[in-house]
Amino acid sequence: MDLTTDYMGMTLKNPLVPSASPLSESIGNIKRMEDSGAAAVVLHSLFEEQLRLEQQELHHHLTEHTDSFAEALSFFPEPSEFSVGPEEYLNHIRKAKAAVSIPVIASLNGATPGGWTDYAKKMEQAGADAIELNIYNIPMDMDQSPNDIEKVYVEILKAVKKTVNIPVALKIGGFFTNPSYSIKKFADAGADAMVLFNRFYQPDIDLETLEIKSDVVLSTIHSMRLPLRWIAMLYGRVKCDFAATRGIHTAEDAIKMIMVGANVTMLCSVLMKQGIGQIKKIEEEMKAWMEEHEYESVGQMRGSMSQLYCDNPSVYERSQYIRVLKSYKPEFQTPYGA
Repeated sequence: MDLTTDYMGMTLKNPLVPSASPLSESIGNIKRMEDSGAAAVVLHSLFEEQLRLEQQELHHHLTEHTDSFAEALSFFPEPSEFSVGPEEYLNHIRKAKAAVSIPVIASLNGATPGGWTDYAKKMEQAGADAIELNIYNIPMDMDQSPNDIEKVYVEILKAVKKTVNIPVALKIGGFFTNPSYSIKKFADAGADAMVLFNRFYQPDIDLETLEIKSDVVLSTIHSMRLPLRWIAMLYGRVKCDFAATRGIHTAEDAIKMIMVGANVTMLCSVLMKQGIGQIKKIEEEMKAWMEEHEYESVGQMRGSMSQLYCDNPSVYERSQYIRVLKSYKPEFQTPYGA
């Protein structure tokens, strides 16, 4: 049974990849992921704010008291000229590379254009096999158009691509006016893969304390429907690889994602809930399903349930929408005249 898959030019032993999470903060956990069958691992994210903060702190300490001697300011270089940033993250990449033989993908998380993207080069130099660029942005400017928002994404992506020679995947949320247009634009701008989709922070309210609650709600299997739908529509139409993330908990979930066109399926919530050993369980169940249904390889399955050969995906989606609504019957029926 051939489970190998290609992702951003890397040949992986299977399509199961733990996504960025606190689990990868431990080298021991990363080794357990490899031992359990993970084909690669995405490290926890390094945030734009961390890099900007260190730049600001360095600048503060270098220029402190120089207001007393204005001419002294000319002797201090700007923060951009220094090699700054969380060295711990770079050390973590080095340690992970030394501990495992599977590809290690660094995660850089940001929202605005700026010099923080240069840190991608240091990640490459530390040994990262690829970079997952996670752009998490909640537009609040009512005068900012969708086109302006996409330009920011492209600018950040191009800035990272300019600094590195390793592959770059772009992870985005699913809330675009036209995801097909946007994702094609990002692929044309150089994204080697699209990771679909990020989960946006959705706050709640504590009615007792009247405060905002910022707890993390892990995904359920129902969350997979959004990436399943869009990868099915985009497979073969956009020149990049696809990583499916969000709501993948079982072998069946992973198989569905591959069938619609995903190169890899990323695991997070299931590992947080049930442990890293679930990777091996999912892999074994995938093999069993493929054998039962006479599939010899992952490559044979990929894209077999996509919409690549559908003449008009938009009409197809509309017809499915109508069909679902028309076929649904409520479980509780109110007596006539009540």
